[in-house]
Formats: sequence, structure tokens, C-alpha cells
Amino acid sequence: MIKAKEIMSKDVITISPDATLVDAIELLITKEISGMPVINAKNKIIGIITEKDLINFAFSGNLRNTKVKEAMSTKVTTFSPDANVDEIAIAIAHNKFRRVPIVENDEVLGIISRRDIIRVALKI
Repeated sequence: MIKAKEIMSKDVITISPDATLVDAIELLITKEISGMPVINAKNKIIGIITEKDLINFAFSGNLRNTKVKEAMSTKVTTFSPDANVDEIAIAIAHNKFRRVPIVENDEVLGIISRRDIIRVALKI
């Protein structure tokens, strides 16, 4: 069995809950990602902000004055570094996630995306 820690991306782009939605959009665009964990001052995961969350605010609010904490999803599915990739793949497929954070003691150690799962499938 392949473990999450073997395939996760360790260079995780994160954002503060007090950043603006404009800040979040700029990070998503410049880093070419579709979502990122929201981390508090103690480096603990408190949510996730995605393109979908941002679209919900894009035409209905002020992106410059709205904080990430107002738009983020607080219900985040996470996995431990020792989780089996099969289990993660099933969760991503069934829940239509694009990514899941890999977390230990509420601290983000990595992230696994659909693309990471596809890469593993090619090697099997």
C-alpha cells in the first residue's frame, strides 16, 4: 500500500484567514492552484478556500474588503501522512474534491491532489 506521505506535495501554499479574497485569488492565479488550506497564527488548519468558494463571492460582494474567513469552507476532510492512497482516492472521487490536506496534530504537512492520484495510477 502506498502511503500519503510518499506522494504528497510538501510545499503547500496556505493563506491566513485575515487575508482578503483578492489576496486569495492572486495566490491561486500566480501559483496555478485551485485551492489552499487556511492556517491560523499557530499554523493550525482552520479551513480551506477554493475557486468555488471565491466564485460564490465574486459577483455578490466586495473582494477587496471580504476576508478569507468569511468565504472559506470550515468543514475540511483531511488525512494523516500514513493514510493509504487508495482511501484518499476514494474520498476524492466520491466527494468531488480537487485536493485533500495531509495533516498531523492539525498542522498541514502536505497536500494530495487529483493529479497526484492519477500519477500514482500510471505507475501501478
